[in-house]
Amino acid sequence: MTEYRGRIAPSPTGLLHVGHARTFWPAYVRARDAQGVLVLRNEDLDPQRSKAELADAMLEDLQWLGIHWQEGPDAGGTFGPYSQSERRAHYLKVWKQLVERGSVYPCNCSRRELQGIAQAPHEGAGKSGPVGTDEGPLYPGTCRPKQGSAALLQSEGPAGANWRFRVPDGEVVAFEDGHFGPQRYVAGEDFGDFPIWRRDDVPAYQLAVVADDHAMQISEVVRGADLLLSTARQILLYRALGWPAPQWYHCPLVLDERGERLAKRHDALAIRTLREQGRTPGEVLGLC
Repeated sequence: MTEYRGRIAPSPTGLLHVGHARTFWPAYVRARDAQGVLVLRNEDLDPQRSKAELADAMLEDLQWLGIHWQEGPDAGGTFGPYSQSERRAHYLKVWKQLVERGSVYPCNCSRRELQGIAQAPHEGAGKSGPVGTDEGPLYPGTCRPKQGSAALLQSEGPAGANWRFRVPDGEVVAFEDGHFGPQRYVAGEDFGDFPIWRRDDVPAYQLAVVADDHAMQISEVVRGADLLLSTARQILLYRALGWPAPQWYHCPLVLDERGERLAKRHDALAIRTLREQGRTPGEVLGLC
């Protein structure tokens, strides 16, 4: 692949804030400077939290900041649809591939059960990177079947169980990050078997983002440093599917006064709020 293809992937579950600008602006600049293509993907997978009016607001706020994309829900493009809620058939196809390869299995553990039996959470900070937020405790393998169980091939669909990816215990996942440099994680130590499909029949983040980045031919993923550990998980999915992984560039996070990353509950730093206060795009980007 010679053409640079980057992406920004906001979720319409709340108003965008300056933390989003901190990652979306570099993604736009890197695509622009490479004379490449920037894709906007609407990550509206969660049917309970995603709202159409918030999707409209995020497009408005990004355009107001001066971020421009060549492909997206409003711009069209070769690799659409660009809203994840419209890509279910694609995710099912990838899920089936993983089942056929023995890479995933159904898990019936409840969240409460996992909290009682799982090991201490691994946050991903420390030796492996500057920041890295895990998705919960290290899964102890309660529902993990023996390798290559033929029973999984009888599954007709993912509904009714939390499907997990079987990590190859002890396998090193190393990659070069464009900002933070060399990163190294060990499967089964820094993270365990992780969810790829939810019990309520919704694809999980890790499967959806890998499936979409591959299908949309993304050459570099630019996002926040809180997803460094997710990158290790996603690289294992790429390997299991036999797909080449993109390059990676993780941006430092915008932190609040307590040293925690900004969340959508920080309404005072929402781009929409700052716009209404009369701030300019340059002033908002300066807060990043």
